[in-house]
Amino acid sequence: MLAEVRASTGVDLQVLSGADEARLTFLAVRRWFGWSSGRLLVLDIGGGSLEVAAGLDEVPDVAESLPLGAGRLTRDLLPGDPPSADDVRALRRYVRTEVARLVRGVTVHGRPDRVVGSSKTFRSLARIAGAAPSSEGPYAPRSLQRADLVALVERLAGLSTAERAALPGVSPRRARRLLAGAVVADAATDLLGVDRLDVSPWALREGVILRRLDGLTSSDPLG
Repeated sequence: MLAEVRASTGVDLQVLSGADEARLTFLAVRRWFGWSSGRLLVLDIGGGSLEVAAGLDEVPDVAESLPLGAGRLTRDLLPGDPPSADDVRALRRYVRTEVARLVRGVTVHGRPDRVVGSSKTFRSLARIAGAAPSSEGPYAPRSLQRADLVALVERLAGLSTAERAALPGVSPRRARRLLAGAVVADAATDLLGVDRLDVSPWALREGVILRRLDGLTSSDPLG
């Protein structure tokens, strides 16, 4: 595929590894919240993977990626609309088992001073839980409590895609995968000991732009 694009357009596309995605997302969150946030723990739930990064600097001490994206899990493990209770339970067991693999590596460096969720999944979940709508702009503070996530998993599990799409902040395009995203968010916050997280308007896209700008004076585009 990459070779075909290069041959037909002359553009040499690069594919980021999961760890690089985690590092770049972490950079974006650090720049948004600043140094006063201290040690950051960043969670990002994409369509194909979950990225987790933590650290005190702009480059995280740990950057991990797991194949726990909301789109991937919905496609592979949640066939129904709404899914069956058995499928939801199986999904929750699977996700918790996978997230548990990285807990020690993330927490061994110390507890975070601030935890941040940086994806549209987290923004949608926070909006359903009562966070400010997008119309209030990126500077409106938005957060999500773990207690809200517990309730949201139960609520979303009983809704069809059409019913989820009617919730505030949920687009029809993302409605079906939102339950899987909530399950991942619930497992990650629980196993990593997170009671509350802030929601960042910046994520991977902004991290790529920032690193590119930084790279204008560096030979390494990923720093």
